[in-house]
Amino acid sequence: MSQSQPSKNQKMLDEVLHFVDASSGLSSQVSPSGKIEINQAVDGKVFSFQLGVLEEVLHRSDADGKAFIQINFRSGMKVLFTDTLVGFKPSEVLGLDMGKIPKVVTTPDLVSVFEAIEETLGSDQTPEHEVDILKRVYQAILSGGETAGFDLTFEKKWLSRLTSSRFRASA
Repeated sequence: MSQSQPSKNQKMLDEVLHFVDASSGLSSQVSPSGKIEINQAVDGKVFSFQLGVLEEVLHRSDADGKAFIQINFRSGMKVLFTDTLVGFKPSEVLGLDMGKIPKVVTTPDLVSVFEAIEETLGSDQTPEHEVDILKRVYQAILSGGETAGFDLTFEKKWLSRLTSSRFRASA
């Protein structure tokens, strides 16, 4: 590989770390092996990636003029770093109209959808198909987050616990 490749990777990493350092809700840690971890203060979730997988770092701003960066990886995956969160694309889930959910989601969205599932399960008025749709949305966010680089092992267990506790309560 050419000599410029390591310097290009380092330049992109420096851009990412500079953005994270200037943010109010993200912090970073870089290991000697080249693993980069970005911690979200809002929920303690850690997004991680290896230095060598960076393809491009783009500086952007949203409709309100707030700066964010888009990080493109060699795999084709993209994430967004805002001032407080890492955004990612939800995964496609069979039976879910992807046009009805945001194109970019975050890990706190898992909590919001989980709470909506709890509310829906607690209501006698809610049709079962609404619970099913919410479960699919949850799965799309969960799977998208894991694909992006988040460890969401704990969140995987939430839904099964909720479902099993509902059956115990009604028995």
